Amino acid sequence: MSSRFDVWAPRAETLSLLVDGTAQKMTQGDGGWWTAPDGVSATTATDDVDYGYLVNGSDSPVPDPRSRRQPGGVHGLSRTFDPAAHKWQDQGWVSPGPNGGVIYEMHLGTFTPEGTLDAAIGRLDYLVELGIQYVELLPVNAFNGTHNWGYDGVLWYAVQENYGGPAAYQRFVDAAHQKGLGVIQDVVYNHLGPSGNYLGQFGPYLTEGKSNTWGDSLNLDGPLSDEVRRYVIENVLMWLRDYHVDGLRLDAVHALHDERAVHILEEFAAETDALAAELGKPLFLIAESDLNNPRLIQARGVNGYGLAGQWSDDFHHAVHVNLTGETEGYYADFDSVGALAKVLEKGFFHNGTYSSFRERHHGREIDVERVTPLQLVVCTQNHDQIGNRAAGDRISATLNTAQLAQAAVLNLAGPFTPMLFMGEEYGARTPWPFFTSHPEPELGKATAEGRLREFERMGWKPEDVPNPQEPSTFESAKLDWSELGNQEQGRLLETYRTLIRLRRDRPELREPDFAGISVEYSDDERWLVLHRGRTAVVLNLSDQLRTVPLRAVDAEVLLSTVDGVGLLEDTVQLPPHASLILAL
Repeated sequence: MSSRFDVWAPRAETLSLLVDGTAQKMTQGDGGWWTAPDGVSATTATDDVDYGYLVNGSDSPVPDPRSRRQPGGVHGLSRTFDPAAHKWQDQGWVSPGPNGGVIYEMHLGTFTPEGTLDAAIGRLDYLVELGIQYVELLPVNAFNGTHNWGYDGVLWYAVQENYGGPAAYQRFVDAAHQKGLGVIQDVVYNHLGPSGNYLGQFGPYLTEGKSNTWGDSLNLDGPLSDEVRRYVIENVLMWLRDYHVDGLRLDAVHALHDERAVHILEEFAAETDALAAELGKPLFLIAESDLNNPRLIQARGVNGYGLAGQWSDDFHHAVHVNLTGETEGYYADFDSVGALAKVLEKGFFHNGTYSSFRERHHGREIDVERVTPLQLVVCTQNHDQIGNRAAGDRISATLNTAQLAQAAVLNLAGPFTPMLFMGEEYGARTPWPFFTSHPEPELGKATAEGRLREFERMGWKPEDVPNPQEPSTFESAKLDWSELGNQEQGRLLETYRTLIRLRRDRPELREPDFAGISVEYSDDERWLVLHRGRTAVVLNLSDQLRTVPLRAVDAEVLLSTVDGVGLLEDTVQLPPHASLILAL
């Protein structure tokens, strides 16, 4: 009979369990699994205890690979946690699934001054009033230090103590559901952080020689990889089952090296669908991928992976270039209104075309008979696109209110599933730079130097890059909620609320069919008209008055972001940076 202390450790020759200060020899079983003495398992069956493992006679205990709590940090002892102890009150919550509702990307450490799950609960009513459908939390798994983006986690089953730990996480999800908000959790399976990773002492979790941008890749297809895959799959199911999360965002799946006939992403999707059937509610997975490969979101019955959705960075790049004029690095190919039009109609810009940044052809065309536009999650700002800029500056640092409104219109009235990054809805002026808190000086220095090298291809100056290790860099990223009192920012917030309400109330704006999308545009005059059934989204992306050919004299104005719009017999006159939504 298995116990809470059983651990997979095929690399261990001897293994002892240190529980409440007492070391107990463990017994090796089949398949590399070790079991604690029956007496230890029985006496600690219900009480929460601190424990760790002594591998091969070591005097220094290491955490449980499946630890649920790390109250002393990732180098300390694990603590047991019973997820069934929480008394859930979300029985009235019915998830709509991935239906095109608005997603709100949130970093817990910078969303509120306190930076905790309980503090974030206090802001949920604001998100309800805004019209958000899902809150997407950046990774919360345990990392070394006091603050981090979340992608340096080393214990995937544990919730970071700074945020409140696993009990606070359950309270957050419960509170969100009771207010009609779903929760998506961002998870990282492509690498482990640089400090606190002890998995290699237990077994071959990583594959040396198959590295990605962040280090050694997860062992998904090498010797003993069956248990590694179960380790990750059971983590997926943990969030969905024990924490009532509605969906997961899978970080950078292009960095998952897997040459098996059944890819790990397909297994994720199959296991998630099975759990959804068991629980009787929708559960879903959304991949972050820069492959522009629609196979990820095609059904398994047609040799797809069966994921519910994937990010499309091409939308961000096309909008960003057309609003800011930046064309450095990977933005170069998107320097036209036509590029934006193609993304709106086809989903991907690079769908088999040449990518100048990659110096090769990239992507694949979407089969519109098998994929819907709502399966593509898009944004005009997110943690990566802001934080991976030299200064971590938002577009609100350079664009005026009318241009920020255009970004909102393209996102929220566009054909895809829109995601906002926290604070963008009111044009937050706080930056969101990359920040870390590595306690090891040499690691902190290496991180700061690595950031400078990353920015070389984008042409950004080293002096513009804040030191990620400086506490002030982290503090600068915290939202300043007093900005809501600013008149211009309040006006932008109202535009977002109106757009989200229109998206909810007009079915055409959530139509799951590429056939219902058509675009007219002028590269020379820089205007664009997006047709969604009898709804027209009209934008003047230039800084000059433009006359757009569109019969709108009898149209109803659903939204106008600037004054001075003229509806004539066969044309629409738009002031600079104007956005207009019409019911024709």
